[in-house]
Amino acid sequence: MARHLYSCPLRWSDMDAFGHVNNAVFVRYLEEARIDFMFRLAPGEGSESFQGGSVVARHEIDYLRPLVHRHEPVTIETWVTKVGAASLTVAYEVKDDDQVYVRASTVVVPFDFDRGRPRRITAEEKMFLEEFRDDAGPTAPDAGGRRDTPAKEAVGV
Repeated sequence: MARHLYSCPLRWSDMDAFGHVNNAVFVRYLEEARIDFMFRLAPGEGSESFQGGSVVARHEIDYLRPLVHRHEPVTIETWVTKVGAASLTVAYEVKDDDQVYVRASTVVVPFDFDRGRPRRITAEEKMFLEEFRDDAGPTAPDAGGRRDTPAKEAVGV
């Protein structure tokens, strides 16, 4: 299973009054990583994959540690946990070598903006997404703070 790595710079304006990256800014970081994954790595030159547009149907974010401004970027690891007929779920970890700051997932729906409705995932897109598939998804902390339990199990969903 492959994972996409995105190097995300921290900007001074990302900080809040408490001196760490604001929680809402992490959504922008996830968007940057997701766009880099879906468009820059789209299969084949001249491919139409992922170019018609998509919408976010759901975000789920676990904020694990505060991230303060620094000159070194953080790494956002991105992978796919689910591929349906007309949606996919992308998982993320925002981290550096020794810390994980955020674990998150996003449900993305390919969208045909000309017709004003969702569209199906093409065979080419599905083949590409399957290369980055790992059903495990982000993990949630157990009672000792370890992150080895799937998030949905940890919250009883």
